[in-house]
Amino acid sequence: MFLAAAPGMAAGLVPWWITGWRFESPVSPWLPMRWIGGFVLLASAAFLVHAFARFVLDGRGTPAPVAPTERLVVSGVYRHVRNPMYVAVTGAIVGQALLFGQLGLLAYAALFLAVTAAFVHWYEEPTLARQFPDDYPEYRRAVPGWWPRLHPWQGRP
Repeated sequence: MFLAAAPGMAAGLVPWWITGWRFESPVSPWLPMRWIGGFVLLASAAFLVHAFARFVLDGRGTPAPVAPTERLVVSGVYRHVRNPMYVAVTGAIVGQALLFGQLGLLAYAALFLAVTAAFVHWYEEPTLARQFPDDYPEYRRAVPGWWPRLHPWQGRP
């Protein structure tokens, strides 16, 4: 339910409200960008589903604050980037901007990223540091928050 509610709202409903999912740009010169946008959208969706699955399977919880994980999740895509769900949702919004030629969605993607970065900085990171004092500091030092590392972190799970 949380997958449909939070990311579904941010990457689905809000972009639809903004654009109506209408194709706006001329087809011929914009066609390569449409293909890139479609690929980014699909890759972001797969990335997001994988990140959610890691929460359930490895963390024994959900991303929802009412049912948080019992363990720090540092497997799968979390070995490359600390905030894969936010990165994936931002990617899905950017993918839609390119696919539909609705460049106004790029401003929404920037706003979404700024709001989530502030939330992570002021709430999530301090909360995780208190909840997992033995593991989170090392993980935070080793894995970037927003730009995925090329090779997965091999620290302790």
